[in-house]
Amino acid sequence: MARPTINVTPLIDVLLVLLIIFMVVTPIRPSGFKAKVPAERRDRGEVLPHPDTLVVIVDRNGSLVLNKESGLGTIDEPSLLAGRLREIFDARIANGSLSESHADDADRPYSDRIERTVFIKAPKSLEYGKVARVVDLVKASGAFPIALQIDDLDTR
Repeated sequence: MARPTINVTPLIDVLLVLLIIFMVVTPIRPSGFKAKVPAERRDRGEVLPHPDTLVVIVDRNGSLVLNKESGLGTIDEPSLLAGRLREIFDARIANGSLSESHADDADRPYSDRIERTVFIKAPKSLEYGKVARVVDLVKASGAFPIALQIDDLDTR
């Protein structure tokens, strides 16, 4: 009786088709990553922030400051900060202070076109969970987008 053998011809055909597919697809994938490296820091004098910029500063002891307005509670009791942010956003809606990036977007409701960007600045020594708690509070107050400010932070 003859021993059974595997017919490898169909397998070779499949392998050749796969080889051709991979040869065609390989040049399409990106071969590099282009990144813009910032130039060296130049002294440009005093740069004034935009008047609508909101910066929440978390001190080492956990107290919260909005721009230069202190006494807005702590990380554990942030209700004063949340209320103040809501007041600011409501006043911007009433005054018609629209965001430069969303002012012309007719698909957005009017209340979503106001400037609601908030930066959060905290020392590096502060625990991650506390900063995350502040981010959640600011988000619940209606801020969008929220960014972490990392320049000129205290490194201690």
